[in-house]
Amino acid sequence: MGGTAIIITLGCRLNRADEALLTTRLEEAGFQVAAPAPGVEPELVVLNSCCVTAEAERKSRQAARRVRGRWPRARLVVTGCAAELHPDSWRELDALVLTNAEKRELGAFPVRSRHRAMRDSAPAIFEERVWSRFPFRSRAFIKIQEGCDNFCSYCIVPYVRGPERSRAAAEVLADCRQALAAGFPELVLTGVNTCAYRDGERDLGALVEELGREPGNFRIRLSSTEPHPANRKLLAVLARTPKVCPFLHLSLQHGCDRILERMNRHYRAAEFAGFVAEARAQLPDLHLGTDFIVGFPGETERDFAEGLAFAEAQNFANIHIFRYSPRPGTPAASAPDPVPPAVAARRYEALHRVAEAGRRRFADSQLGRVRSVIFEELHADGRIYGWSDNYLRVRAPRGCYPLRELVELELTPDLLVRD
Repeated sequence: MGGTAIIITLGCRLNRADEALLTTRLEEAGFQVAAPAPGVEPELVVLNSCCVTAEAERKSRQAARRVRGRWPRARLVVTGCAAELHPDSWRELDALVLTNAEKRELGAFPVRSRHRAMRDSAPAIFEERVWSRFPFRSRAFIKIQEGCDNFCSYCIVPYVRGPERSRAAAEVLADCRQALAAGFPELVLTGVNTCAYRDGERDLGALVEELGREPGNFRIRLSSTEPHPANRKLLAVLARTPKVCPFLHLSLQHGCDRILERMNRHYRAAEFAGFVAEARAQLPDLHLGTDFIVGFPGETERDFAEGLAFAEAQNFANIHIFRYSPRPGTPAASAPDPVPPAVAARRYEALHRVAEAGRRRFADSQLGRVRSVIFEELHADGRIYGWSDNYLRVRAPRGCYPLRELVELELTPDLLVRD
């Protein structure tokens, strides 16, 4: 056992956190984990796949075929959500398939067992029993939570990630401390539904406060959060914890109550707007991002117009826009009144214009502000690029600032990337 291994990760921040755990498992099994590069000939390639949309699943299969073409002699392991959804469909690529639950067995490679854990037997509190390793990243993505109980009518994630469960707080904190000791200046806490985190009496707010008391010059970022009214108490925690980035990605999905109900989202537009108003009141210079689906089954021109107006009123700093993609096995996949692709494309472009205007307004509003910045990459243009704490793209000439360290900068027009 051993040799060179490569991990290829697609999809969400949780998958990136899983990649860090897979890296440790492979290294403990004797593999040297390398980045894909000319001259690297791996014995093992792990594809950490995604299927949140049909396009994501297509890209996962495309990546697997590229692996087979580039490294035909390598052993291919496919894991992640696309492997969970259609495990038998990867046989044509001679791939070993590991479900999300079986990822933990990667350290015992090769895995022979094909059993699946029962969904209802998943423990509410789990441990990974390895530390996260990030040999090719500038930020540490720390997995704190798994699974989702929301069952939105369009979403395949609860079926491939299982029920909500939380990583033991002691292990989360220890993993964070390991990352800080390794010199990472930013910790990204991630999960399917991070706001569902709970280990005993310790919820997400308590975990963030405890982590914020750790010594050192670093910052904490939360991945996607839910706008449910019960999560409002988290805002006060974020406001009084200086190391937390003024950044929230609140999944809206639509701004029309009729469509939100059809989506089985657990709030309405007015509740979302109230959450946003309170967040902005408590967190100055907040970067507020969201997700929005256009072309959901039954979405009329009036529904879309209402959603578009709502999105514009919220003045988001960024919007991840998705054209509805039916996922077999979800209630919406068989819903009546599908929206024609050409109509969905037109609605996408209309919302994209709103999103771009909001992105530019937020960037312009931050000119002259002093923010913490981490430069992460050196580009071919001779400049270094990074991100502010409130998630604005920043660039500077090479050598002006150190890489992978927190620096305080005034955001001037020559530093702030606005195009």
